[in-house]
Amino acid sequence: MKIRLLQICHGRSGDKGDTANIGLIARKPEFYPLIEREVSVERVRKHFEGIVWGSVERFELPNLWALNFLLHHALGGGGTKSLKNDAQGKTLAAALLRMEIDVPDDLKV
Repeated sequence: MKIRLLQICHGRSGDKGDTANIGLIARKPEFYPLIEREVSVERVRKHFEGIVWGSVERFELPNLWALNFLLHHALGGGGTKSLKNDAQGKTLAAALLRMEIDVPDDLKV
């Protein structure tokens, strides 16, 4: 079955210069292996195609049930240089939470 990440995760995002930072936090410990398996660098890059022009890095924080992503060259130069509506990347976590992933049919959300 497919669900959106927002059903099993929280998200936070921000920036440092031209790099967006997205934290994805599982709502329950049993959800962490799902996001670890399903939310890869490649999937995040594809999800943000046309927005991210640099590399995407993923950091795993299993003790927090979280993944952290850095999206390089995603903010048009950053807050003081960019003409983008969201030059600080504040809405990118909400955008990532709309990604659909495959989960077992018996998952209790």
